[in-house]
Amino acid sequence: MKIRSFEFNLRELAGSMGDFGTLVPLAIGYFMVCGMNPAGLLVMMGLANIATGLAYRLPMPIEPMKVLAVVAIAQHWSQTMVYAAAFAMGFIWLIFALTGVMVWVARLTPNSVVYGIQVSLGVMLAIKAFAMLSSWWILGVVSVLLVLLLRNNRYAPAAVVLMILGIAITIAKGGLHIISGPGITLPPLTRFSLEEIWETLVLGGFAQIPLTATNAVIATAALIKTYWPDRQVSERKLSLSHGLMNLISPFFGGMSMCHGAGGLAGQYFFGARTGGTNIIEGIMEISLGFFLASSIAGIMMAFPMAILGAMMLLVGIELVKFARKVRFDRDFLPFAATVGLAITMNMAFGFLAGLAVHYATRAIFKMRD
Repeated sequence: MKIRSFEFNLRELAGSMGDFGTLVPLAIGYFMVCGMNPAGLLVMMGLANIATGLAYRLPMPIEPMKVLAVVAIAQHWSQTMVYAAAFAMGFIWLIFALTGVMVWVARLTPNSVVYGIQVSLGVMLAIKAFAMLSSWWILGVVSVLLVLLLRNNRYAPAAVVLMILGIAITIAKGGLHIISGPGITLPPLTRFSLEEIWETLVLGGFAQIPLTATNAVIATAALIKTYWPDRQVSERKLSLSHGLMNLISPFFGGMSMCHGAGGLAGQYFFGARTGGTNIIEGIMEISLGFFLASSIAGIMMAFPMAILGAMMLLVGIELVKFARKVRFDRDFLPFAATVGLAITMNMAFGFLAGLAVHYATRAIFKMRD
């Protein structure tokens, strides 16, 4: 059966909302703390989504780089520092793509470590989801039940129903006053200094690289292979798209962006199957950036976080299911080392620990044989 590259229907619309749980909280932080222009952030993200959908012809999430986002918000970075960090990531990932570094790293990475990364990400998403659910437990439970009932419904997909529910609750709580009059806001032309590029690399950029390598490149490529065995995407191509979108977006008010296994799992879980998902999401983000830039931060803050938490929880559980693929012989120790350190320390330590245990156990078994 021929696989379609683009579909535009309710299922793809629902899939395009599958990773909103990670986008919305970080976008709010960028707007409210770092003072970023919503038009620049959303329009550049939307353009990256459309370009990615056309290039890959598959669902491919566009998300904030999480380490940089958390550091920028926690340390109250200026707008120009956020732009500088994005440019630095673009330059680094373009070099990685041209040299094939990630292809080499991926070849060294066994399946047990890849599964460990995916399961660790699932656990982390679930932990964050519970924090979001705690803001309104009853709504969270109702949202989980709606997802379980409507996930495969063609006429009322779960994510679409939940977004409508969230908007209705926002309006019922008086959220209409947040929306200002109609108007068009264009993305700004922005700049930054060489000193800020180095400063942001030291503060968060170097820590972001291993997370992007493991989650946004290696684990994402592995997940695509699982979901679409006949349409695999190389680590080199993923590195290249990271490089290109981050080299361009900061000059028009964009943040550092990446792909991600969690976002892809979310899109797929809620129905995404084609590149149409990215195009739909891109059009939504560009429209919000152009026409609601002055209101979008308030709208996001008023939206019930428990609904996003419910979506994120089920995506996290879906990723944890990859533990079933681990063979309980030589694979278990590297898997356990990856998960243990990734959750208790960070993804980079988990990745390195998993590799070390894998090659150590392989050497021991070779000596025994």
